[in-house]
Amino acid sequence: MTRVAADTVLSGGKVFLGPGLGFAEAVAIWQGRVLATGTASEIADLIGPDTKKIGLAGRLAVPGLNDAHQHMMAVGMGTLEVNLKGEDITSIGDILAAIKARADTLAPGEWIMGRGYDHFNLAEKRHPLREELDMVAPDNPVYIKRTCGHMGVANSKALELAQVREGIANPAGGHVEAQNGKLTGLLQETAQQLVYRAFPKAGMDDFVDGIEAGAKLNLSYGFTSCTDPGVGLREGYRDWQAYLFARRQGRLPQRMYLMPLAGATGWPDRILDMDFMTGDGDEWVRTGPMKLFADGSAGGKTAAMSSPYADDSENFGIFIYGDEEIHGYIADYHARGFQIATHAIGDAAIEQVLSGYEKAIGNQVQSDRRHRIEHCGFLSTDQIARMAKAGVLPAPQSIFLYEFGDLYLDALGPERPAASYPMRSWIDAGLHPSGSSDGPVSQTNPFRGIYNMVTRKTSRGTVIGPEERITVEEAIGAYTVNGAYGSFEEGLKGTLEVGRLGDVAVFDTDLFATEPEAWIDAQCDLTVLGGALAYDRQGEAA
Repeated sequence: MTRVAADTVLSGGKVFLGPGLGFAEAVAIWQGRVLATGTASEIADLIGPDTKKIGLAGRLAVPGLNDAHQHMMAVGMGTLEVNLKGEDITSIGDILAAIKARADTLAPGEWIMGRGYDHFNLAEKRHPLREELDMVAPDNPVYIKRTCGHMGVANSKALELAQVREGIANPAGGHVEAQNGKLTGLLQETAQQLVYRAFPKAGMDDFVDGIEAGAKLNLSYGFTSCTDPGVGLREGYRDWQAYLFARRQGRLPQRMYLMPLAGATGWPDRILDMDFMTGDGDEWVRTGPMKLFADGSAGGKTAAMSSPYADDSENFGIFIYGDEEIHGYIADYHARGFQIATHAIGDAAIEQVLSGYEKAIGNQVQSDRRHRIEHCGFLSTDQIARMAKAGVLPAPQSIFLYEFGDLYLDALGPERPAASYPMRSWIDAGLHPSGSSDGPVSQTNPFRGIYNMVTRKTSRGTVIGPEERITVEEAIGAYTVNGAYGSFEEGLKGTLEVGRLGDVAVFDTDLFATEPEAWIDAQCDLTVLGGALAYDRQGEAA
């Protein structure tokens, strides 16, 4: 009998096979799938003259990571925007300097887009004002988004193009801020759509460039799979087309699970007309759930809470829809057979969504539908129990606590953040919580997400809710097999069991043998996608 030779072998290190599966010294991949795992000597028998050999040199290899909630196209296209997220942005003056620097390179009338500022981290502890943006870019329309993406500030030129004037009525699910009857430029939640409509249309090449750039960035962190949780946020159906074009052009070097933006601001009728259904596609591009929005962000104080914000006693956040409307969408999509994923961060929004799921499911629990609550940040133990009963999955971002945890303490007091993003409770309830970044809202860096899951420490070292800590094995599981479970693909990827996809990430730091503080600056050295080398940080395996 002819012996099968592997296409690729990674050997000589610590290969983590997945939660509960232990470790091996080597993994062999053939025709894109895991052929065998075992000791280096056992796998040596599978090496042939054409096998690509990758030496691990004692490093940790894990199943390819899965960012279960990342706006990947926006991450890539954001590389062309003014970056307002850096550590050097500490004041409104820093924001204005960055906007002026971009304005100096543009002709009058050209748009300036910026993203990433966090007013909590600014010396002034407030959002910029439109007049301040006018001073540095009087001849250019400007729109800058807060890091959460749920609000932003427009200058006068942008407001003029968007036909937003003093006295305009707030749109449903949104807020146009005015002080003393004068627009400040701040637009929250659905009010952002007013200025979005005035944006110049991007070309298809711009979209595909963004997709490719985002995927390559992900590969550099060890991500081989990603869920885009709102395809259509930019330009509706054209966003969807862009992913398909990128795939056909060979410019989508990553596996994608795509959520079409649904509800009143989405394009669900097009999806229904095309007869797409959750799960359609292949291992590279697959149709995901219908995506709805229920509220905003905790850092921006628009997440819908049952109790007011600690520093704003009149503010309970914003509901995007009333109960009847969002429950109607849920019932319709559920009846058609879709998985549903709904953005809900505050406990009041989670209650609205969870009760809608429960009504749609009825008395018979249908855990195989795996409806999701995206973010699912601030919830009660009763809601966790009800999620477990109905088979509803949380899709959280522990990196929110790392980046924004201190802001949560300031805005919500100590008790609610301590119980937020409760990874330990979710795992104990059997809810398969995934790992993700919500990029570009947060860094796409998985090591800082894993760090927070294990330590519950913020970037400033504050410990929030230590009882919700999980093990490093569970944290890696959140970024691998749990993410696969959320897209019905746990039998395809997420572990390095024989027959699974040959997706592997190799780290320069052994997370199992080092203290968590060493993980913050850890890096991915190699990423293997379907047995092929997709990223090589140091050019060692070329």
